[in-house]
Amino acid sequence: MTFSFFKTKSLRLIFMVYWVLLVYIVAALVYWFIALNAQNRQMIQYEKQQLKKDSPFYIDEIKKLNAIEKRKTTQYIGEGSTFLLLILASAVFIFRAVRQQLKSSQQQQNFMMAITHELKTPIAVTKLNLETLQKRKLEEGQQQKLIQNTIQEANRLNALCNNMLLSSQIDAGGYSITKEEINFTELVNECLHDCNIRFPQRHIDKIIDEEIFVNGDRLLLQMGINNLLDNAIKYSPKETSLTILLNQANNEIRLSVKDEGKGIDDAEKKKVFDKYYRTGNTATKGAKGTGLGLYLTKKIAEQHNATISLTDNIPGGSNFTIIFRS
Repeated sequence: MTFSFFKTKSLRLIFMVYWVLLVYIVAALVYWFIALNAQNRQMIQYEKQQLKKDSPFYIDEIKKLNAIEKRKTTQYIGEGSTFLLLILASAVFIFRAVRQQLKSSQQQQNFMMAITHELKTPIAVTKLNLETLQKRKLEEGQQQKLIQNTIQEANRLNALCNNMLLSSQIDAGGYSITKEEINFTELVNECLHDCNIRFPQRHIDKIIDEEIFVNGDRLLLQMGINNLLDNAIKYSPKETSLTILLNQANNEIRLSVKDEGKGIDDAEKKKVFDKYYRTGNTATKGAKGTGLGLYLTKKIAEQHNATISLTDNIPGGSNFTIIFRS
């Protein structure tokens, strides 16, 4: 708490110094313009005083000096405006860059907190299960239950590691997508089967057309489907149902995952696909997650020339839809 307050106080001091310096620079520029313009007027006035009023060229010389004064004033205004625009543009750029960096730093900090929790939980459960199997003589049914639970936690840990690895590879441009003709119907059913094994208490309704094929990377598509299913399960009550729809019409393949949770505010609908972003307070959120699932799912959709959208599920909840166009 003390560190957080100190950090906030330091940032406030830095931004205060930043704005004071910016105001000082702008004020100095304005003062520079006023001083130069005043000096210009004085010089012109001095030169006018040196002219002889009875000279036949007096009027022409006065006009010439007035033109010089006007030209100098225009020059100062042009140079001052250019410098002012450059200063303001640089100030805005620096402010936005620093703010974006601070935002990114905060997101990464929240991500590290979330990933630490996500890693510790399956490791702790696996360790406890293995110690129980080692120290106690259990019946066959109890052993199988513990083993199955351990496998589920290992799969969860593996999926988490895959998400992190794929995220870093996609961001670095190091993942080479391999496309092949895939029976999308079978792939979706396989993902639903695995989901039913991991979450046997959840009720899932499915409306899936037969023999739908897509050209894509099987591993990426499987990961994208699992991310949508995991997201729906995390953010909806256990007693509610999930609905999975897969159909093909008008040269479009549409996959929808609907939940009956609280839904997502309109202001956050676009943000949920940002890296590390999670709805609500990321520091205190009770739901598990790292903020990578939907980000990766969007990237996977883009890799397959598909689009992903988020709409409200009527009467309540969220509806994530991926559309593949042939």
